[in-house]
Amino acid sequence: MCGILAVLGCSDHSRAKRVRVLELSRRLKHRGPDWSGLHQHGDCFLAHQRLAIVDPASGDQPLFNEDKSVIVTVNGEIYNHEELRKQLPGHKFRTGSDCDVIAHLYEEHGEGFVDMLDGIFSFVLLDTRDNSFIVARDAIGVTSLYIGWGLDGSVWISSEMKGLNDDCEHFECFPPGHLYSSKDRGFRRWYNPPWFSEAIPSAPYDPLVLRRAFEQAVIKRLMTGVPFGVLLSGGLDSSLVASITSRYLANTKAAEQWGSKLHSFCVGLEGSPDLKAAKEVADYLGTVHHEFHFTVQDGIDAIEDVIYHVETYDVTTIRASTPMFLMSRKIKSLGVKWVISGEGSDEIFGGYLYFHKAPNKEEFHRETCRKIKALHQYDCLRANKSTFAWGLEARVPFLDKEFINAAMNIDPEHKMIKRDEGRIEKWILRRAFDDEDQPYLPKHILYRQKEQFSDGVGYSWIDGLKAHAAKHVTDKMMLNAGNIYPHNTPVTKEAYYYRMIFERFFPQNSARLTVPGGASVACSTAKAVEWDAAWSNNLDPSGRAALGVHISAYENQNNLANKGVEIEKIIPMDAAPLGVAIQS
Repeated sequence: MCGILAVLGCSDHSRAKRVRVLELSRRLKHRGPDWSGLHQHGDCFLAHQRLAIVDPASGDQPLFNEDKSVIVTVNGEIYNHEELRKQLPGHKFRTGSDCDVIAHLYEEHGEGFVDMLDGIFSFVLLDTRDNSFIVARDAIGVTSLYIGWGLDGSVWISSEMKGLNDDCEHFECFPPGHLYSSKDRGFRRWYNPPWFSEAIPSAPYDPLVLRRAFEQAVIKRLMTGVPFGVLLSGGLDSSLVASITSRYLANTKAAEQWGSKLHSFCVGLEGSPDLKAAKEVADYLGTVHHEFHFTVQDGIDAIEDVIYHVETYDVTTIRASTPMFLMSRKIKSLGVKWVISGEGSDEIFGGYLYFHKAPNKEEFHRETCRKIKALHQYDCLRANKSTFAWGLEARVPFLDKEFINAAMNIDPEHKMIKRDEGRIEKWILRRAFDDEDQPYLPKHILYRQKEQFSDGVGYSWIDGLKAHAAKHVTDKMMLNAGNIYPHNTPVTKEAYYYRMIFERFFPQNSARLTVPGGASVACSTAKAVEWDAAWSNNLDPSGRAALGVHISAYENQNNLANKGVEIEKIIPMDAAPLGVAIQS
């Protein structure tokens, strides 16, 4: 993984332009501190900042085919690269990098090769034989990518907005699952799974099939040449990832090189729900456990850096990115270069608490489809950029293409939440790993209540953010919010505060258009707010806003805290991931 930046077809290809491209590429150096590369071919520049994970010794970029007529700069991990190499017997590879297959696949299959890649990626490929180029981004948008256009007709590509926002007349998010071709001068979707049409699937639920699909998604991500980790918060998603990793790591190449003992790490405010649950899971799995604590003031002090790196003013994303940003720095200081995370499960299985209000299976399924399609603007953005701010990569097995296809093909009737039948959110995932003979997790962890990450690190975190914003945003400022920010007008002082910081770093209109907006409660979409009219009076992305569903809803949280509610006594649901288990 790394940071990529490309300027294609610019009118100025002088030495001064090369220097400018290098300058912009350095803005992405945090993404790839291990090596920098730049290749110029006429009016095209391909730059790269490398985080060396697979083949650290020889996999520097840009990458080439045999005669260097095809040039590629890639940000990604190709998990099936060994199988793909076997399909290219006549080709000679310059490196052992997993990304080295891309140029050769293009030679054999042209632009149609992208769907052959199993992994996460964004890349720019230049064919010097006709000076054409293609750009592609992975299916869900796990890797971040932006595209911009210059007044001189040039096309700009960057892993982060800060690499192009000062030099482009217009720029936008590069859509996930799409390919841009210079020959067509436009986008086309290469990722077209059955679920994308939002047609209601009808496949029966087989817990063992679902279990094996997720285990394979985790195992294939244990591809590494450097130390790695597994995020662990004590919630369902991260705990399953840690459990599967500890169960299968011993038989991997990674264990041969780095050993199979896991050290677990978690972050939170003192006494937070995640810290207690993570410790219990770590003890159960036999990891050496360490806790990282932060204070509300630590988080507040980091807000400006978080907004600069994550490039958003979305309230939910900033709340959750800040603890992840702080912990990523700690993780990197230990020599860890990548981690596995639990993002995506709630979108696939309807894990957010507002799914309790889904009126029928059709609406339930369509909402999961909408959530997955929007992940690149929210959780993927957070997981990618808050970790890469410190040169740390996050891998997300729940967003594996094959696993998504398996999970989204199940009749959504099985995903529906039916409390009277004992079926809580993400019941089919919990049931798939509820193994009496060889248990993956303790029962009460397997059925722990959902906590959004910004809640799970400690409820006073969100309360502290709101109080801090209130000191900087007056009532008079809020009265004029619609005039100052007519697009995505902030409706709370917290949102207004984040917006002020964002606009200082990214004042362009194109920048503010990259951030989604709309009414939301407990991480819902505007569409889902319609499921319960009462929620429209309490719009807040915190899980505690799910009144009547969350055990620590806002009106009850202080009483519950005073009573010292134990995890074992609460309604058994799931929690969002953060924390890390590193391999020693």
